[in-house]
Amino acid sequence: MFLNTAYAQESAAAGAPNQTAVMIANVIPLVFVFGVFYFLIIRPQQKTRKTHEAMLKALDKNDEIITTGGIYGTIVGIKDDTVLLRIAENVKIEIQKSAIASKKGS
Repeated sequence: MFLNTAYAQESAAAGAPNQTAVMIANVIPLVFVFGVFYFLIIRPQQKTRKTHEAMLKALDKNDEIITTGGIYGTIVGIKDDTVLLRIAENVKIEIQKSAIASKKGS
């Protein structure tokens, strides 16, 4: 805010505005805001997604899991993108791997 005023006063005194300095002064805040967004929002979200994908790849039979809907169960079978889950005695459901929130105890 004050930089533009300072450059405006300087250019009026010099006669011709320095366009490069004005452009740099306008771009620096945008770069700063992008950097803040990257380190506070984008990077942690990517890290969380990678750890979740690694957990899904490491699933095995008899692992106890929690689904995104809050259902606790034990893995009975694993297919490409689905999991057969035992939630009670003689009760099995098939869910997508992406619906698994975490392993129980993790």
